[in-house]
Amino acid sequence: MDKTIQDFQKEEAIKCFNECWNLIDKENRTPEDDLMMIHCAHASRYLWGQVGQPIHFERGEWQISKVYSILGKGDQALYHANACLTICIDQEIKDFDITFAYEAMANAYKVLGNTEMVDHYKEKAYNCLDDIKDKGDRDYAKSELDKI
Repeated sequence: MDKTIQDFQKEEAIKCFNECWNLIDKENRTPEDDLMMIHCAHASRYLWGQVGQPIHFERGEWQISKVYSILGKGDQALYHANACLTICIDQEIKDFDITFAYEAMANAYKVLGNTEMVDHYKEKAYNCLDDIKDKGDRDYAKSELDKI
């Protein structure tokens, strides 16, 4: 069976997303790694925009926001966190995705030094924890929120 361009785009979107995670988790990232992390996150989101569904779009925006938060680029982190949250709200995406949309907002505001907004979005995220069906996902989300 021949692969379609959509099959290729989906495979590449997944590869880029996973490579970004590898770089997020990498100890002692170099400046070149940081740049590659940005490229991978954006490439994954772009490709999902071609072949994915809203859940892929919001997760891509979340990952981009995560990368920019890690790198201390608050304005960029907030821009993509807002995009993630907007998709979740507009598409009625719940469970851990909405929790992590609020987590992205809190992390972006943390980078920007706005503790009032950090607390606001952390509270919204904590309030969503009970709606996460899978206990493992719920525990992981809580552990991530506790790090903010």
